[in-house]
Amino acid sequence: MVEDKRLSTKLWAFANWFLIGFFLLNLLAMIAAVVTSSFATRWLGTWLPAGWTTRWYSAAWAEFQLHDVLFVTFQIVFLVVLFSGLIGVPAAYALARRDFPGKKLVMLLFLLPLLVPPITFGIPLATVLYRLNLAGSMSGVVLANLVPTVPFVILVMIPFIEQIDTKIEAAARVFGANTFKLFIHVLLPLLMPGILAALLLVLVRTIAMFELTFLTAGPTSQTLVVALYYAVFAAGVRAVQSIDAMAVVYMVTTLIWLVIALRFVNPTQIVARAKR
Repeated sequence: MVEDKRLSTKLWAFANWFLIGFFLLNLLAMIAAVVTSSFATRWLGTWLPAGWTTRWYSAAWAEFQLHDVLFVTFQIVFLVVLFSGLIGVPAAYALARRDFPGKKLVMLLFLLPLLVPPITFGIPLATVLYRLNLAGSMSGVVLANLVPTVPFVILVMIPFIEQIDTKIEAAARVFGANTFKLFIHVLLPLLMPGILAALLLVLVRTIAMFELTFLTAGPTSQTLVVALYYAVFAAGVRAVQSIDAMAVVYMVTTLIWLVIALRFVNPTQIVARAKR
């Protein structure tokens, strides 16, 4: 009986590792195919391209105006990160330190934009923004992206705030610190790791957000992921290699920020803090 349990445990572990390995192998194969195509002169029906070149990157940079797209992307991401922090951190402090009727309902409402697929609330949100003449502009894209990012900052920051002893705040007030000085000189240094973690993850999330940006962006407010979509599906004939080069630029941009984010935050630490 014991041997049967050990055998079933080993088989289950093998099946899990096999599925994980199969998924990673397919993922790496797709990425390798895109990267290889972006450097290929011609690649038709062979294991490797007929030749190698970097001209598709310069062609994509000129054809898709990547310098403008990247500039707009960084502008939108910066504004989303800034306003998410300015709104989310004080709101997280209020929710962590105050008890009031309906608090659980408020927390549930904050969870909804993170649990529900963005397309489900993105269409009515875009409709409202168009009626207010905000959609199609950078402000509309920023407002749309704030809907999921502000709750995300709040949910990440609440565990960081709750682990700070309230006696520290009480002692600061005894020594004459007002609310502003308390936040700047006491809370902000203690919360800085959590704030950096939340904002860096918001940055990566905003770069990769397609649905809300696609529904609210105009010709001059497209982020890189939306511009990539139009490059693939818009009318006209485009070289596959130049589109793949644009995709590589998007992957590298996202990967760089993701690596930076992971240097400041460990996702398991956030989960561990949330359980305290």
